[in-house]
Amino acid sequence: MSSDGGTYQTCLADLTTDNGASPSTDALLQCISSSFDSNHTNTELSVDTFFLLYAASLVFFMQTGFAMICAGCVRINNVQNTMLKNLLDACGASLGFYTVGYAFAFGGDANGATTFIGTSGFFLTNVQNDSFWLFQFAFCATSATIVAGTLAERCQMTAYAAYSVMLAAFVYPVVVHSIWSSNGFLSASNPNPLWGVGMVDFAGSSVVHLTGGCTAYIATKILGPRTGRFYDLRGNALDEPKEFPGHSLALQCLGTFILWFGWYGFNAGSIISLTLEDNYLIVSHTAINTTLSAAAGCVMTLFLSTVVFEHFTGEITFNLQYAMNGCLSGLVAITAGCSVVESWASIVIGLVGGALYLTFSKLLVKRRIDDAVDAIPVHMINGIWGAISVGLFAEPSKMIMVYGNDAHVGWFYSWARGNADAHLLACQVVGCLFVAAWVMGTMTPFFWLLHYFGYLRADSLEEVVGLDIGYSGGYHKHRETLNKDLEGKMDEYLQEYAHRKKEKALMYIHKRNSKLLGSAPIPASSVHQENLHGNSYHGRRIITSGMIEALDTTSDNIRTRSKSDGALDRSENGSRADEERAV
Repeated sequence: MSSDGGTYQTCLADLTTDNGASPSTDALLQCISSSFDSNHTNTELSVDTFFLLYAASLVFFMQTGFAMICAGCVRINNVQNTMLKNLLDACGASLGFYTVGYAFAFGGDANGATTFIGTSGFFLTNVQNDSFWLFQFAFCATSATIVAGTLAERCQMTAYAAYSVMLAAFVYPVVVHSIWSSNGFLSASNPNPLWGVGMVDFAGSSVVHLTGGCTAYIATKILGPRTGRFYDLRGNALDEPKEFPGHSLALQCLGTFILWFGWYGFNAGSIISLTLEDNYLIVSHTAINTTLSAAAGCVMTLFLSTVVFEHFTGEITFNLQYAMNGCLSGLVAITAGCSVVESWASIVIGLVGGALYLTFSKLLVKRRIDDAVDAIPVHMINGIWGAISVGLFAEPSKMIMVYGNDAHVGWFYSWARGNADAHLLACQVVGCLFVAAWVMGTMTPFFWLLHYFGYLRADSLEEVVGLDIGYSGGYHKHRETLNKDLEGKMDEYLQEYAHRKKEKALMYIHKRNSKLLGSAPIPASSVHQENLHGNSYHGRRIITSGMIEALDTTSDNIRTRSKSDGALDRSENGSRADEERAV
């Protein structure tokens, strides 16, 4: 019914009797009113659906930001591998969240009983709101991709694909169900919330970022640092950690701006419905707090890093990488309380978040924990701080507007009321402990098993020459750059790498033939050399004689190129010596 006249004529035709008697005025008005109500409801649903789809698009676009940051933070011989892992995050998350993840997260919300995990909606059966699934999937993919940069330059592709599915299909959904589902035991929307208030995490400081950050911490502890970062090739600790600077600060900066842009969908989109009463006010306030906290985190980190560097060196230096990560720290920290804190509090939260990032970034290096992109201090530490800050700064009127309950508010506001009510703060602490315990309890054995069977760590020589060569093949594009980074030993490393691959191939064929003849079964890490830690053949099972011939050819080509380069060097040196004698 596109017009008032159309609505009137339709109602008149519907209510007119067969004998031509006109309907009563009351019946006609009731029909017109019902039609307008139906149209209004459809309009609201359309607006809410478009809003969720737009917000989901912004959140999913954050995958681009993470990819740019990861690509910029790694060395040039690992860019392809890192980008592929970021792509696998989105693919693995979509399949895992579609099949069982969404059901574990939100299945059974309508029954009202408190449950640990969802039990319905597998493969999106009987799910009415598809746009809500897309929005939640984008969050799930974000949590999964946090780990990509931390494990850069040393993790196998097989392990990464397995981890993405595991996190998206099981680990992350349980956290979502506990905190965001109305059936979750920590949920603020539960009919009987924990301690009368439940955990308040509006957009996911703990649900998304703490989950991803804890996973990154576990993975890098089990995986170990990059070869040469904290230990030499013999395993002896270096006096000073070796810096592995990323190849492009421009990509890192681009990724930071993309993430900041996407965060408006991340935080503001978490209101879910734009048409409910006063929600437009909440969305606006959320976006402002997001902006202020990001800016405060950036400024604080840049200021502190400059002061500290000047104190120890006497020089004033502005570190762009610290500034970018400080900005992201402020964004992570405000995510939980962006809708329930005042604007001044969002600045305080961002300032503290920037300081925490810088402190724990230095601490990780001191403890010899290798995080290539500083995802652990940005996401894990500030995920915890973001959740705790709600328990301190949640403002009563904002709690009423968003959650309909101001019985328990931020601890500072409780003191203003004349009491020390810390129920909300306690819920926030319990929630953080639950997320950390759940993620560590599930992902620690998962990564340990991958490590035990040889599917986690890449080959040590592959790390040196770059995972792009080990997984994608070819090194000619960046040969000069890599040779410079490896102090002129690129050909030597490549020759050894090709030789080792040949040895592993022969070893595998020998063991495989032994198995066919009735010998002991081969473990999953059958191509490992027992005296080398963390080496593997990517779980590849089929090795043909053609591959061995190709390896021989590659080794011969490298050896030939090395000899040619040496002859050229000797020729140039001889010419230079002749010129000097002539002078």
